[in-house]
Amino acid sequence: MPNATIIALIPLLPLAGFVLLGLFGRKVFRNSSGILATVLLLASTVLALYTAYEYFFVYGKVDSIYQKFIPLQLTWLEFYKGLSIDMGIYIDPISVMMLVVVTFVSLMVHIYSLGYMKGEERFPVYYSFLGLFTFSMLGLVLASNIFQIYIFWELVGVSSFLLIGYYYDKPSAVAACKKAFIVTRFADLGFLIGILILSFCSGTLDFQTLIQRLTVPGSSEFNTAVSYSFMGVSAITWGAALVFVGGAGKSAMFPLHIWLPDAMEGPTPVSALIHAATMVVAGVFLVTRLFPVFAITTPNTLVIVGWVGAVSAIFAAIIACTQTDIKRVLAYSTMSQIGYMMFALGVSKYGGEAGLGFTASLFHLFTHAMFKALLFLAAGAVIHYVHSNEMKDMGGLRKQLPITHITFLIACLAIAGVPPFAGFFSKEEILLAAYQNNIAIYYIALITSGLTAFYMFRLYFNIFWSKPYESHGESHHGEGGFVMMLPLVLLAIGAAAAGFIPFGEYVSSDGTPLKSNFHLQFSIAPVVLGLTGIFTAMWLYRSQNDRPAKIAASLNGFYKAAYHKFYIDEVYVFITKKILFNLIGKPAAWFDRNVVDGAVNLTGATTQAISVGIKKIQSGKVQQYAIYFLAGVIVLAALFIYVWK
Repeated sequence: MPNATIIALIPLLPLAGFVLLGLFGRKVFRNSSGILATVLLLASTVLALYTAYEYFFVYGKVDSIYQKFIPLQLTWLEFYKGLSIDMGIYIDPISVMMLVVVTFVSLMVHIYSLGYMKGEERFPVYYSFLGLFTFSMLGLVLASNIFQIYIFWELVGVSSFLLIGYYYDKPSAVAACKKAFIVTRFADLGFLIGILILSFCSGTLDFQTLIQRLTVPGSSEFNTAVSYSFMGVSAITWGAALVFVGGAGKSAMFPLHIWLPDAMEGPTPVSALIHAATMVVAGVFLVTRLFPVFAITTPNTLVIVGWVGAVSAIFAAIIACTQTDIKRVLAYSTMSQIGYMMFALGVSKYGGEAGLGFTASLFHLFTHAMFKALLFLAAGAVIHYVHSNEMKDMGGLRKQLPITHITFLIACLAIAGVPPFAGFFSKEEILLAAYQNNIAIYYIALITSGLTAFYMFRLYFNIFWSKPYESHGESHHGEGGFVMMLPLVLLAIGAAAAGFIPFGEYVSSDGTPLKSNFHLQFSIAPVVLGLTGIFTAMWLYRSQNDRPAKIAASLNGFYKAAYHKFYIDEVYVFITKKILFNLIGKPAAWFDRNVVDGAVNLTGATTQAISVGIKKIQSGKVQQYAIYFLAGVIVLAALFIYVWK
């Protein structure tokens, strides 16, 4: 059985770092805040690895099936018997895998930040925010019920707001953190409504009970969920779809992706943390947590998941081919890769070989965490050296940054799906699952894989080759020292070797080990397409020439549209300012100001006018009171004598 104390310490240690540094960072831990936070995260990572070892190799598997455990369950709010909000720990293959990924990547970011953020005025505050973010994400993956996951879901949003807006004196950073917060709030409203629908249909908030009740045809809860409908769609379908809306917002799926590129305004290590293994994969994790409900009860919702993922993947890949800010290229790359994970879930079914897409999605989440964190941290080393995010200020840096160059190349090969790097194995399983279940999505994924190889090596050659590097008077810090290079090396090892893990043996849709099969003939097309993308990028960008400009000119309008992100941001601004503000906001403001406020003001004015009229009665003169008294007596006497006799 899992040890509840050890598992509880995994999120509580980063929380302790947040509290200590938040309260005493500037006075007590000013010079040691980074070391303290990193040591706490190291302890959390060791405990996560220990938990994973114990679960996968000691007690987790019973009768060849990985079991689900709730080692800790505390009732927080009880509404009535049978329905309460609990705070618990939920252990299964998905949560254990996520514990390892989140703690490891966060540890790499903590170590890297010791060098990258050195000398920052608010150094302790930065590490306290990292601790809050890590705690929130760990709490999310360990949540035992759907409302608990929502609580930590919102905490992730708050902590990402703080980290993206860390440089609060920069207007662009302030705008970016507000944009991320507001856009994900709209999606989270859908998530909350979905939670209410699912809990109403199942009569519980607990994951295990909810899934059991809503996936057994014939049960009273199942019949309720299917029989209730709105606009011809069953309640359970609405609930699952709205939960997915929340996941799509957090994972930056089209069309709720607009916050992601702007999130680059935060420190580069923050970008690695948000875009590698934490915030953006929360949506994928949410769908996998409720996957039996999606796959068994509402398969039509999975079709939506699949197509949203596929469209997001190719849409972001096209935009990434045109961007010049290296962090924005990586941001759109993240959106594209999360799209891969989403459509893998969308083409999957539940149980056995049919659940290949489920396993492939989480396998890609695992490998993506390694090479995407590596890409962002390596990009941080480049930015740290040249003091710019723009490709035009780079070129020929392989000589000045040899370790960064090699590790960045490994990450590029991994994300491009070149064997035997990690991304090859996970991407091949996703493509195979798509090929077996939805041929249209398979071809979209195939084209996207070629585009991925192209834009990543466009980035690589522009940074490290293209032209000799010319210094423009910047003060260079070298590659950043041991604390910045160590995470790059460790993540490079992961990006190179993680694909050899028999992932299906540990994580599958139904807990039964799934053997991964390598199909050489099937892999020919994606590998050839990936190599074509790499060599095309080499031909265009290995040395300075006018070919890229000529191709961009020949594509004319399409290239311009892609460079401007297909004007989706402008569409949002138009809808917000011209439609919502003008047609809804202004009339609502007029109604509030003139009708609501007017009614309140009229009541006050009327009361005041009456008080002015009658205040003379209270004059304080005894003679007047006597006259009023006498007049009243006369009136009453007249009434009694002549009217009421």
